[in-house]
Amino acid sequence: MTLLDAPQFDARRERRRTLILECAAGAVVLLFVAWWLAASRPVDWPWNWNRYIFGRAAVSKFLTTVEANDLPRAYGIWVHDKNWQQHPRQYSYSYARFVGDWSPTSPDNEYGPLRSHKIAEAARYGNSLLVAVLINGRKSDALDLTYDPKSGQLSFAPPGVSLYLGP
Repeated sequence: MTLLDAPQFDARRERRRTLILECAAGAVVLLFVAWWLAASRPVDWPWNWNRYIFGRAAVSKFLTTVEANDLPRAYGIWVHDKNWQQHPRQYSYSYARFVGDWSPTSPDNEYGPLRSHKIAEAARYGNSLLVAVLINGRKSDALDLTYDPKSGQLSFAPPGVSLYLGP
């Protein structure tokens, strides 16, 4: 065999190779679109989409726990520490203050007992995620919480910072 002798062209092999490449490209595009939909269709770079997924999940899990009136577990989600009771003085937002803010009978809780919640909007705010939540079916005065993706902690949005939810 010399260098000028080419192997016989195999049409079936080439068709199979093309089909495998097209299916792989389609699967990548499909996974990309599914990832974008799971992140609630953010208008942001793809490397920030996990921030939306994990932030919305943490806020929803926290509020579901508050609705069930399981405040010790909710505080553990808030500070992202399941074993917070072993070192309660570690956090600047104390458990007593947390109960004062989130207890259904607290005078500081302006929403009353939490019965339902709906995440209305989420957007990046600096290095964190700002999440607007409608509590108890209210159409205005959304509760704005921030989620820090590095520490996994939740906090209240800074004063004057909120998401515009439309008219």
